[in-house]
Amino acid sequence: MPADPQGKKRPEPDRLDVAADEAIAMCGGDMRSTIRALLLANEFLEHEVKELMVAVSKGYERRRRNYLRPPPSGRKDYD
Repeated sequence: MPADPQGKKRPEPDRLDVAADEAIAMCGGDMRSTIRALLLANEFLEHEVKELMVAVSKGYERRRRNYLRPPPSGRKDYD
């Protein structure tokens, strides 16, 4: 932790505060533009999560069907 001139420890800036300051700076200090950009980024991430959930669900179901299927007859190496 950095110390002030009197030797007292100052708390380091919170990482979220730093990220918020950076986002505002990237939008030229315009709060409305910053909020719009963050909402857009959030929508994009929500869309990505939905796509991943569908992909994982399909893969899970495919694996589950294969697991529950009885072994082929005559195959001794199938365990």
